[in-house]
Amino acid sequence: MSSSPLIARTVPTLRRAADNLRKRKATIALVPTMGALHDGHVSLVRLAKRRASRVVVSIFVNPTQFAPTEDFGAYPRTWKADIAKLAAEDVDVVWHPDVKAMYPEGFATRIVPEGPALAGLEDRFRPHFFGGVATVVGKLFTQVRPDFAIFGEKDFQQLRVVTQMARDLDLGVKVIGSRTVRERDGLAMSSRNVYLSPEERQTAPILYRAMKESARRIKAGDAIAPAMAGGAEMIKAAGFALDYYEVRHAETLAEVASRKDGPLRILVAAKLGSTRLIDNIAA
Repeated sequence: MSSSPLIARTVPTLRRAADNLRKRKATIALVPTMGALHDGHVSLVRLAKRRASRVVVSIFVNPTQFAPTEDFGAYPRTWKADIAKLAAEDVDVVWHPDVKAMYPEGFATRIVPEGPALAGLEDRFRPHFFGGVATVVGKLFTQVRPDFAIFGEKDFQQLRVVTQMARDLDLGVKVIGSRTVRERDGLAMSSRNVYLSPEERQTAPILYRAMKESARRIKAGDAIAPAMAGGAEMIKAAGFALDYYEVRHAETLAEVASRKDGPLRILVAAKLGSTRLIDNIAA
């Protein structure tokens, strides 16, 4: 029978909880989230449980990764439903700080990532984003001190940034990517999908279909440029405003000229109405 997780709201409470887990020689996996949990998040928790004996889930809507024009205030917050989901999965601890606990008065230190954070993808449209992500994730890693941290592959550039940061700063945590969980029609699960109108929800899976078609053509030997141009045309014809639709090296996010340049990843970001969607697949 599942039991409610311990809910920590201050750093001292969190540290005591984590220390108590370690006294039992437990390994700890951290699943960082911003709440509004869906089946994709649940899949991260289940992977965490396979990799470690104890699981900590953080729920914190991080203001430093939102620009003034973005949806921080409107970002979905579903606390009771989130806790019910985590209790059903037997999560041990939920770390739920408020903004003052995470960024106390006088806070003045930030992490400024480079490398994959400057790949010309998300950073081109959201230049503030990865500094905010790196700073909050760096804090989460030092607060929880997990053995493992689980991130979804849907935010692929973020996964690469966090992996690089953990390695570069010797944070002692192994970052693990978990495959994207999709709806039956292929749309990647996202907390922001609730913003889509019924008509937009019907259109949204075209992103996935376009990526699959471009990947099929590349694997069949087509040149990258026409294969990607065909997918981009599908997306724009469906009514999306396309930010980027690119194929990159799957490890470094460097630009590639042909399939011979290494493992490939197709990445897309596009707006449908007022909702911005991102996704990626292997190519």
